[in-house]
Amino acid sequence: MSYTTLVDVETLQAHLDDPHWLVVDVRHQLSDSGYGEHAYAAGHIPGAVFLHCDRDLSGAMTGSNGRHPLPDPEQLAQRLGDIGIGALTQVVVYDDAQGMIAGRLWWLLRWLGHDAVALLDGGLQAWQAAAGALTTVEPSLSPRAFVARPQDLKVNADYVLERIETPNMHLVDARGPDRFRGENETIDPVAGHIPGAVNRCFKDNLLPDGCFKPAAQLRAEWLAVLAGSPPDLVIHQCGSGVSACLNMVAMEIAGLPGSRLYAGSWSEWCADPGRPVVV
Repeated sequence: MSYTTLVDVETLQAHLDDPHWLVVDVRHQLSDSGYGEHAYAAGHIPGAVFLHCDRDLSGAMTGSNGRHPLPDPEQLAQRLGDIGIGALTQVVVYDDAQGMIAGRLWWLLRWLGHDAVALLDGGLQAWQAAAGALTTVEPSLSPRAFVARPQDLKVNADYVLERIETPNMHLVDARGPDRFRGENETIDPVAGHIPGAVNRCFKDNLLPDGCFKPAAQLRAEWLAVLAGSPPDLVIHQCGSGVSACLNMVAMEIAGLPGSRLYAGSWSEWCADPGRPVVV
């Protein structure tokens, strides 16, 4: 069987030596771009390969396309193949930031047509709480052919603009409530949110220990967020198309598939002064 949303620590421990499984470490901090590599070098889950949020999981910034624009799909496919992801590979991805970065790789793989990708539930903290071993040894890579088959999982700014405050889109902002309200904006140059958006912070999907809430609880909470809108009208966004992916993971766990991502998110949206904002 393949895992498409979550893998728990016990299941991962049982598959650490499985040649068809690959663990990916994507630890990252917005305030310190070198944090992830240093943390990986200091100790990571055995067999894990490191991918960098800025270099590997994002494309080049132009000043108008957001802080984490999507990478070129063919270049990303080459990178994924180089680290050993093939058509039959079960990918397990983790971070130490409540899944915020791990969700991005989960979405990218789904976007390129690879569904066998799951987050380590609870992240590195859950692994360590279960006395999971860490190593400083980097694994030998076994490159495989990864063929990109992009799926219809994203929209652009024009799509959002055309559907603002209409019944044809249910826009969900994954940032913290303060930034959504236009308060404490320390990352992007403009405060506020896109008109018509509702707020569901990505952290609201998690229990205090960092694991996801049970599926039934997530379903009830997300049905309240959707307020009658079908899942396929839901567009997720955040500050730069990273933490919003965790809301999509939560909807999948809740049995509410079909939502999409506005990858440019607030950082792209607010770069154009002609686009409307709510403060």
